[in-house]
Amino acid sequence: MSTEKKVSTATKVIYWISTALIALSALSGIFFINKPESTEKMHHLGLPMWFAYEATIGSFIGGLILLIPMMKRVKEWAYVAFGITYISAFIAHITLDGFGGDAISAIIVFGILLLSYVYYHKIND
Repeated sequence: MSTEKKVSTATKVIYWISTALIALSALSGIFFINKPESTEKMHHLGLPMWFAYEATIGSFIGGLILLIPMMKRVKEWAYVAFGITYISAFIAHITLDGFGGDAISAIIVFGILLLSYVYYHKIND
């Protein structure tokens, strides 16, 4: 008798769409790091440019980790890192600008991340 569990197609589709959205967001950031808009936002938040480079490279690596099949523990840490990033972004934008578009977008992306995480466990547990 097989102990493999069946995972529905809908579960897989929800997982891959939500994960692809997070990964697309993370991977595309590397192409915009030196754009004037990015530099201006970092200065507005009071963050040094070396942090922008570090965060962008980290996000790029995290996006790859979410897409590439690898050890569960590594993926778990990628989810944790992205969660901390989006919560920190929300707090930074609320503190500086109030409850505006940037703060709302950080919460929306965090929600998509949570969706991806929940469905990751539905598929792999």
